[in-house]
Amino acid sequence: MAHTTPAVNLVWAIITILLGSFLVFHLWSFDRFKCLKWNQGPHSGAFKRVMTYSYLTSVPLIIVYAVGFAIIKYDYGFTVIPGQGIMPTPYELWSDSAQSAILPLYLCFAIAWGLEMVSHLEELCFWLFLVNAGSAQQDWFRSLYFKTWAFGSVIAVVYMPLVTIFTRGDPYKCEAYTFLAGSLGSLSLTIWFLPVLWAFPGFLRNLKQSNVDMRTMVRLTKFHELNCIRIVFRFLFTVPFVILGIDGVRPHQHINDKMFPTDLLAMIAGVGCVVSSGITLVIFFPRSIEGEIASKEAAQERRLQSTIGRRSIAQSQYSERTQLQYQYNSPRPTPSPIPRGSVALPSYDAFSHGATSPSKFAMDDVDIDIKHVSPTLLMQPNRRTKDGDVELGGVVLTEASLTRHNTTLRASSVNHLVHNFRSPIGESLKLLAA
Repeated sequence: MAHTTPAVNLVWAIITILLGSFLVFHLWSFDRFKCLKWNQGPHSGAFKRVMTYSYLTSVPLIIVYAVGFAIIKYDYGFTVIPGQGIMPTPYELWSDSAQSAILPLYLCFAIAWGLEMVSHLEELCFWLFLVNAGSAQQDWFRSLYFKTWAFGSVIAVVYMPLVTIFTRGDPYKCEAYTFLAGSLGSLSLTIWFLPVLWAFPGFLRNLKQSNVDMRTMVRLTKFHELNCIRIVFRFLFTVPFVILGIDGVRPHQHINDKMFPTDLLAMIAGVGCVVSSGITLVIFFPRSIEGEIASKEAAQERRLQSTIGRRSIAQSQYSERTQLQYQYNSPRPTPSPIPRGSVALPSYDAFSHGATSPSKFAMDDVDIDIKHVSPTLLMQPNRRTKDGDVELGGVVLTEASLTRHNTTLRASSVNHLVHNFRSPIGESLKLLAA
């Protein structure tokens, strides 16, 4: 933004730093940065790695671009130009070090925009696949939508830096062509997303008629509302840059040579960029507040039970030591001999012919048949932590087992990605209590 005022660059720097702070906070709350690991489990394939690292790389690059230009613009401020009045200091009057930083900053912005288009194109192709998937066994990675994403992503990552490099001779033209190339690509993806939003309510109605579980319906409805909000901010991000780019590549500018419309459009584009990127973060890494609260409460309960268990063990050991000391000091009676054969151990016949079966056990006067436990119940054993504490186990209902139960027993024609849906980049990691 070589021709904008320092205030525009300051706004961009502030809101992008806020986006980076939200990124750190959200990923910490999501899974304590476990999603940043290269090998984060059985679901960390190449596709998920590409989507995760491409998005997470674009945010720091935008921050570098905004903060770098803000420092330079405030360092040189404004200059009185004869015939034009007080204007932001042109780049021709900057020092050599400041001028040499223009191309790297533009490259940061171009690469970040290309990576962002990778995320936008993936979401567009994924939602089109999800809405139009007619077979329950249709695979996303073998579909035409996935191949379209792969081909378009390579083009987006390559052509954005090339446009910046080929027009680097004139910083004003370089900025205009970078804005125009990126905004036209993002605007086309945004427009193509409108049919998905239009068809999604009908898609939800079909899922409801197919008896899809309520948790999946709630998740898909939430993501649909987030996508609607994000599309609005994508238009706020792309349309101002289209205007500035088209006006910048023309021989005579009608907007870029005026301070107010240029700054207004640039600020609106910054707000649209940051808000849409923040919503993308929420969609890619969706948090479950209910699950987080339940996990924290379960962890606190386990710690409390462990503390109570240690205290009871210590009290029982103290009682045993006291009793042993009392028995040692008291006179010992002479034990009477026990005749051999007078004590018989219980045999297995008591279980095979008696009322108690080895496949059943009693708990609070209620018989539970182990063979017929629901597949949605998970028997969690007692575990010893690194601190030496004992975490008490129990019977828990897992969401994964509930999903398997719904997909296997209902014999639905709905694609399996609908039942297992957590995020457009793959199955979400569950938050584990610290």
